[in-house]
Amino acid sequence: MTLDRRLHAFRPDLADAALKGRVEAGSFVTGTPMQVITHVAPLHREPRKDAGLDTEALCGEMVTVFEIDEGWAWGQLAGDGYVGYLPAERLGPPAPPQSHRVSAVRTFAYPGPSMKLPRAMTLSLGSRVHVVERQGDFAVVAGVAGLARSYIWAAHLSPLDHHAADPVAVAEQLLHAPYLWGGKSSLGLDCSGLAQLAFDAAGIPVPRDSDMQERSVGRLVGNAPDPAGLRRGDLVFWKGHVGLMQSATELLHANGFHMMVVSEPLSVAVERIAAKGGGPVTSIRRTG
Repeated sequence: MTLDRRLHAFRPDLADAALKGRVEAGSFVTGTPMQVITHVAPLHREPRKDAGLDTEALCGEMVTVFEIDEGWAWGQLAGDGYVGYLPAERLGPPAPPQSHRVSAVRTFAYPGPSMKLPRAMTLSLGSRVHVVERQGDFAVVAGVAGLARSYIWAAHLSPLDHHAADPVAVAEQLLHAPYLWGGKSSLGLDCSGLAQLAFDAAGIPVPRDSDMQERSVGRLVGNAPDPAGLRRGDLVFWKGHVGLMQSATELLHANGFHMMVVSEPLSVAVERIAAKGGGPVTSIRRTG
């Protein structure tokens, strides 16, 4: 069986010790747990800033690091298992276990309990933090923005065990967010990043890329769009693209035509994508 290099940490010279006996490599190592300490950490397919961006890890996400070399950490994300190179300066030692996620589109960490203070860092939807205590309208958070204690507006956070009832409502918060290939934050995201963020907030973990999502998320309910059978929350797939149905007829998706997250009639998207060589809808999947 050929292992997917996106999800398994192995190179000719180095590999995850858990893969010993399954792959060939010069050496095998047990990774070191680290944590994203900035707004996002970009994950590239090669250790260069100009290399392709495969995904992003949000603040608070855990990373198993197998190597740090010349400022680059080669590691695997704990959330979805993606493997690649991250700037080492954006990682730090693990903080106390995260207790809350950011449920607002974005929020700020302040050095004190006042919105009039300069922000120490911006955090996007889905970022994770460890809340120490509540102080008035603020949650006191450990290990964010290089501060022992920082302060986030408490209403912008939700406990990790609290799941959104409607993933589409989560995605709708990101309407008009700019399109960014490989992006997964409110400052820029792609089609599969939008779907992953939305379903993660609803307690439904999904893989990172659209081809992975199409193979594994929910159950297959069709291979062609049928408005009579579509429901809010259905995932509609093309080759290399995915969107979420807002209703039986409206599609929400991040796309490179509008270069943002938009809502539009599914019929319009189907016609345009086919006309531009993207092919027909390949499947429709449902999680509920």
